[in-house]
Amino acid sequence: MPQQAPLSPSLPQNDTAAERQDRKEQLAESQAQYEWTDTVPAVDGVPVVKVLPKAEKPSVEWWLKLLGIVIEMAKNVIAVETSLVEQGLSSLDTALLDADRAVIAAIEKDIAGLEVKLAGDLIGHKGLAALAGDCLHMVEAEVVTADLQNHATKLKGILELRGATLAALGKERPRTLENYLDLFKTIPVPAIAYTFQDDLEFAHLRVGGPNSVLIEAVSAIPSGCAITAEQYAAVVAGDTLDAALEDGRLFQCDYAPLSIIEPGLWNGIAKYLTCPVALFAVPPGGDSLVPIAINCDPSNAASPVMTPAMDSAHEWGWEMAKLVVQVADGNYHELFAHLARTHLVIEAIAVATQRHLAQQHPLNALLVRHFEGTMFINEAAATSLITPGGPIDHIFAGTIQSSQKAAVEARLSFDFAKGMLPLDIEARGVGAGTPLAVYPYRDDALLIWGAIETWVREYIETYYAEDDDVVGDAEVQAWAAAIAGSGKLTGFSAPQTVQSLIDLCTMTIFTASAQHAAVNFPQKDIMEYAPAVTGALWQSVPDTQDGNTKPQWLSMMPPEALALEQLKTLYLLGSLYYRPLGTYRSPQFPYPQWFRDPKISGASGPLARFQSALEQAEEQIVARNAQRRRPYTYLQPSLIPSSTNI
Repeated sequence: MPQQAPLSPSLPQNDTAAERQDRKEQLAESQAQYEWTDTVPAVDGVPVVKVLPKAEKPSVEWWLKLLGIVIEMAKNVIAVETSLVEQGLSSLDTALLDADRAVIAAIEKDIAGLEVKLAGDLIGHKGLAALAGDCLHMVEAEVVTADLQNHATKLKGILELRGATLAALGKERPRTLENYLDLFKTIPVPAIAYTFQDDLEFAHLRVGGPNSVLIEAVSAIPSGCAITAEQYAAVVAGDTLDAALEDGRLFQCDYAPLSIIEPGLWNGIAKYLTCPVALFAVPPGGDSLVPIAINCDPSNAASPVMTPAMDSAHEWGWEMAKLVVQVADGNYHELFAHLARTHLVIEAIAVATQRHLAQQHPLNALLVRHFEGTMFINEAAATSLITPGGPIDHIFAGTIQSSQKAAVEARLSFDFAKGMLPLDIEARGVGAGTPLAVYPYRDDALLIWGAIETWVREYIETYYAEDDDVVGDAEVQAWAAAIAGSGKLTGFSAPQTVQSLIDLCTMTIFTASAQHAAVNFPQKDIMEYAPAVTGALWQSVPDTQDGNTKPQWLSMMPPEALALEQLKTLYLLGSLYYRPLGTYRSPQFPYPQWFRDPKISGASGPLARFQSALEQAEEQIVARNAQRRRPYTYLQPSLIPSSTNI
């Protein structure tokens, strides 16, 4: 039968001796399956699960979604390769492309048949008992999953560019925006491709882009970007630098943490990365950021402070400076905000949950669906994405060893308590009452945080009547100790009150769902187009704003072969939506409802209220987007998966 939450979850201190013994035995079995290790080479020093348990492998539903996305990627690659042949740029044998098309058609036919079977079983006329038995056997049989994985392997082969294609897209091919656009054959060109050079778009990405968690208020001119009063006044008409500082209207993005990364090589070509400081301001009477200055390399005393300029002598120097920031932002996003502080943070909590909260425990029931797929996707990343010769090694600036080290240090230095959304926003000085009125990530994230916190509060207070219940819960105390100890998660303290337990669970669910959505899905809409955001510079940063040219700007962008690899990788990562927030179902077919305790799942219970709150949040965000100059969709509840599963 499909796994579901217990009908009557209980705290261990309330169980009989026999029930406590059952819990102990179940946890011993789970601990044998979920062992810790901190020696995985790609994330050496970060605690993860040692061997992926069978129960952590994805559902057939997830595999079908993934394959649909990979098929679209493969079609795009074939279309690019076909175009290169037709232009006489590639010597690729077209018979190979025909063979790839045949493989895709066969996989599509097989998937369509399986989807029909699944739909028929779900809505068919069999008796319920027969339905459960037949479907469970049909779908969860290892042969079905193996077939889907085999399809994925075949498609992966199609996605690997052949030598003739790499040569056609090689380093000698001139960089043009038209050629980058031409990589989107069957995949739609993202809107950012037509707006990324706009200064206001550049500023907006700090508050509504892939990395919206770095912008912070400053109360003094940063030493790393020492703009003068004259420079400021020339950029923000009718304002002064002193007034901006006094009013709290000056903000920065400081990429100093990237200093750990050592730039590497690709095919013998040097890659570049600096740690820029970018300054932004909210003009008097305004509500949105405008860019005012960039220092591309504060470590170099001769590096100039560049400012926006319309004249031809300074225009391309400013465009180059913005690209320097975008490359830094791409690295910070992928290694710090995304990999380290969502994926790797959640795995520590997920492993500890399986090891220390019995399946009978109400918190196990609350949390485990928010971990679905996380260990699997993290293992996949550690063995293919962030390894030598993988996409991170190719696309991003650092040697793979230094990129791995950056992610590890970002994870181990993350403070779980200080990272809680309301506290983080306050610490950065960018709350709703500050001059930074337009900050869609902040506003939508707080809305979702509030809905999750209310749900968690109502759920936890169903089982914990008072603070002593938390202190007396040996499983919860062991769970928190393991996360802080074996899991090496700073700021995860053993809860002593009901409120502190609510805070820990709210942050856990928010990070696994909404925070991951906020950093993951912009990868497709924004980061898949290399000129807008990419992982490395391919020429050194300018040492003057004067006299630079458009060809010099373009030369800082990646070779087309890597732009296509970036497109493929980020299209995949940013396309898979599996089980939206508020959806709690078994991971086994036919995916029955997860919660069975009527105190939780009743028609007017906490779960129904949570789902209603998410529907209201969806309506509110849709209404906000109708008024926003740039809609922000990444935290609409319908677009937030419940777990970090891609």
